[in-house]
Amino acid sequence: MRRLILGISVAALLSACGSSNSASFIQGSESAAPANPAVTTAPAADVKIGGAVINGPLGAEPTVEIDTSAGPATDLGIVDIAVGTGTEVTADSTVTAHYVGYGAASGQMFDGSWSRGEPATFPLGNVIVGWQEGLQGMKVGGRRALLIPAEQAYGDTPPPGSGIAAGETLLFVVDLVDVQ
Repeated sequence: MRRLILGISVAALLSACGSSNSASFIQGSESAAPANPAVTTAPAADVKIGGAVINGPLGAEPTVEIDTSAGPATDLGIVDIAVGTGTEVTADSTVTAHYVGYGAASGQMFDGSWSRGEPATFPLGNVIVGWQEGLQGMKVGGRRALLIPAEQAYGDTPPPGSGIAAGETLLFVVDLVDVQ
């Protein structure tokens, strides 16, 4: 079983990669994940995944409403809200993305790049397994929702002070800006 870890700062990771952008709680696994599971494409408005409803225009921070009584996810959920037409993410890609992250049990946002005013850039192999598997196959210009079970996120040991509960399912909405 892979142990997911969070470094003291993603900024340190990203500076090692030559990036000035920062990402907070997406960092994690020590190795690349297997190929992407099936992806569902959804209409652009009021997209549902797990106990969440997502809406809002592409390129702007989405509105996310979460039914906290939905229970934890057992499998990685992937829904393409908008399919991009640009470069496709592979296991060895470095991606630039805007995103928001919510705890499914709390219903609270714990991280997001829109509030920082710039997208985050990171090697896909350096993030949690749910992102490694969930972003593969996504194309630049798209928006994707990821419902990530705890085992593919932080398990029972989330980063201290993150606002993520032990064993919590995470929901991310990701706008893919660039792939290298």
